[in-house]
Amino acid sequence: MKTLKQSMPGRAMLLKRVATRFKFLFMHVVVPKPLRTFGRHPLAALVLTLAGLAAQPTAAEELAKNLFGAKTLPAVAAPQSIGFYSKGCFAGGVAIPLDGPKWEVMRPSRNRRWGHPTMIALIEKLSRDAAADGWPGLLVGDISQPRGGPMLTGHASHQIGLDADIWLTPMPDRKLSINQRENMSATLLVDEKTHLVKDAIWVPAHMRLLRRAASYPEVERILVNPGIKKKLCDTVKGDRAWLRKVRPFWGHDYHFHIRIGCQPGSPNCKRQDATAPGEGCDKSLDWWFTEEPWRPNKNPDRPKARDVMTMASLPAECQAVLDGPDPASAEVVTYYGDGVAVAAATTAPVLAAAPPPARASVSGTGALPASVNAFAATPEIGIPLPRPRPGN
Repeated sequence: MKTLKQSMPGRAMLLKRVATRFKFLFMHVVVPKPLRTFGRHPLAALVLTLAGLAAQPTAAEELAKNLFGAKTLPAVAAPQSIGFYSKGCFAGGVAIPLDGPKWEVMRPSRNRRWGHPTMIALIEKLSRDAAADGWPGLLVGDISQPRGGPMLTGHASHQIGLDADIWLTPMPDRKLSINQRENMSATLLVDEKTHLVKDAIWVPAHMRLLRRAASYPEVERILVNPGIKKKLCDTVKGDRAWLRKVRPFWGHDYHFHIRIGCQPGSPNCKRQDATAPGEGCDKSLDWWFTEEPWRPNKNPDRPKARDVMTMASLPAECQAVLDGPDPASAEVVTYYGDGVAVAAATTAPVLAAAPPPARASVSGTGALPASVNAFAATPEIGIPLPRPRPGN
């Protein structure tokens, strides 16, 4: 190659030119004076070295999952979800208490009992309504980290405080110890080979629990294992409109996943696409019972999004959430259903957020709007048709 046969100063000039092409990685590249250690082709060696380094995050780009996973308390601000369910964060989060009249939080050491106030209120309300339907009580799985964001392990979503997992195992008639909550196994309702529900375990109360969760207008999706969706399609009688919200997905054989829509006061929350029309008991469900969904991953070593996602991958507002002030303690931002806790800013707000919705008064204290208050009187709830999505 004629270029490589140039004089040593000429080689240095060429190397300088190559370095400028990688200036987004190396802002100050110093090209040594004769590059004897690179052998006969110093230019090719440097290009290979730079290309290898370009494939890795620089030291300054710490993974977002580590930054958000290290936060033990929410950012003090008006409640606001930012970004999408699988790429975002949230401010002004509140925690569900570890114990309630009809719920217990599982795996408490994960510190994933945080969510947007509307999400926490809805879980508490579901626990009461489901009890009236005959379900003993909720075992609450992961909701979100205190400030959302990518998790250290597990979920791709659950990042903006609007997702929650509820076990399909009923709450026992005794209080579980912390050790039991950390180690107790959930009941798997689906046969791993046939992908069908285990009829010896499935009871009508499972259906009523899912129907109740789908009845709330805030809920846009409920994710379940395909076997559970098929069981519902095969057995639900009468009004079946609520089945549109119940969507099949991998996993979800011991819990169901509640997802609510973007809430008022969250202008930077990205909505999900609307569910397809109909009950979902059609060819789209049949596909799950072919070989295709269960074939081995063609690229099992491909890193998960959370393992490469940096702060630059998230909405810019998430940096302010990450840097926001802590509340005095977890207790002051724990929501008991009577307006005790909302992480509202007492100093300068963390974000340029839209003002929070007006609050009603319950028991003489400030509270969430009555429409999302978990302990507001429960009306007679039919199974409504899914709400049409508002125009953008």
